[in-house]
Amino acid sequence: MLEIAATCLAVTALLAYLNHRFVRLPTTIGVMVIALVLSLAIVALDVAGVSHALRDYEESLLRSIDFSDVLMQGMLSLLLFAGALHVDLSELKALRWPVAALALIGTLLSTLIVGYGLFFTLPWVGLELPLMYCLLFGALISPTDPIAVMGILKSAGAPKNLELVIAGESLFNDGVGVVIFALLLGMLLSGVAPTTGSALTLLAREAGGGIVFGLVLGYVTYRLLKSVDDYKVEVLLTLAAVTGGYALASHLHISGPLAMVVTGLIIGNQGRALAMSDTTRRYVDMFWELLDEILNAVLFVLIGMEVLLINFSSAVLVAGAVVIVVTLLARLLSVGLPVAAFGARFGMPSGAWRVLTWGGLRGGISVALALSLPVGPHRDMVLALTYCVVVFSILVQGLSIGRVVRAG
Repeated sequence: MLEIAATCLAVTALLAYLNHRFVRLPTTIGVMVIALVLSLAIVALDVAGVSHALRDYEESLLRSIDFSDVLMQGMLSLLLFAGALHVDLSELKALRWPVAALALIGTLLSTLIVGYGLFFTLPWVGLELPLMYCLLFGALISPTDPIAVMGILKSAGAPKNLELVIAGESLFNDGVGVVIFALLLGMLLSGVAPTTGSALTLLAREAGGGIVFGLVLGYVTYRLLKSVDDYKVEVLLTLAAVTGGYALASHLHISGPLAMVVTGLIIGNQGRALAMSDTTRRYVDMFWELLDEILNAVLFVLIGMEVLLINFSSAVLVAGAVVIVVTLLARLLSVGLPVAAFGARFGMPSGAWRVLTWGGLRGGISVALALSLPVGPHRDMVLALTYCVVVFSILVQGLSIGRVVRAG
């Protein structure tokens, strides 16, 4: 385990250096581009018979890493807390209704549009996928990835209200998406469709339980922070709250992602204002910003390297292009049009619908959920399609969102 972590950090540091010196893209996008290019170069060398050792080593390294487990049980709690830590709750409160509607209704609607859209369009390119797998794909690809979105927003220069809506939606909709995905996966594995009552009960337990647990955890951590004045202890308390709280949430079968977002909002607002000295505030910010940057870079390097383990064919690549269009259309219908109709009421600019549609970036969470599907040809197809959407999202949408913001 130590060797794997050391290798990942060493590769990430080297790629970050190369990006900073020569490529000069935003760090997360830059390291992913370099990792992707290097992985494809290794594949080309292997096909040409020049070197098999490099491909064998990279594949063995990736197979030794459970990407789904590393992200969903490791990195995600830290990244979500770090993202929520710097969201102004007083400003977000004024936008709570559009954020809640986009995160809940928008994610559910997008899941259905993508799922049924995929089911009816795949036969056009000679591929078939059962409806349940199409809906699972819709659930895992519909939530925007807060890790990707918030990293890009830092340099996009979006208006404050718009930035808050995008950040708030991305922080909450991944928890909703994970709950929908879990519900559909349970149906797939059991072969039994749940009743409306049982589905609502699961949603209430997972999502509602996660929010309530986050409120309790945030308040307890706040009281502990307020009772001491030692930045080393206080930084350690925030770290313990995140890692221990996420583990406990998983044990209680409630939404850990939502719990971490709520805890981060409380510590970042009430805790920052009332429980921290200036010195502690500075060290807490520095610690979480640095951890956020490191984990983001490692995550996007892994995404770039994962291309080696995905089976692509010409039909799958064509299907990937079709799915990208379907996903963007679903984003337009579930988010863009409602914002175009009602965004002005919340002070959002007229072009907000374009930014929200194009700024719906997907990332590691989608890949991790795809990898958690039962092993088989259907999983392989879903994983390949997910990878196509994620790479397009980060490279094309991520690199152009700044221009969309300025044009809006």
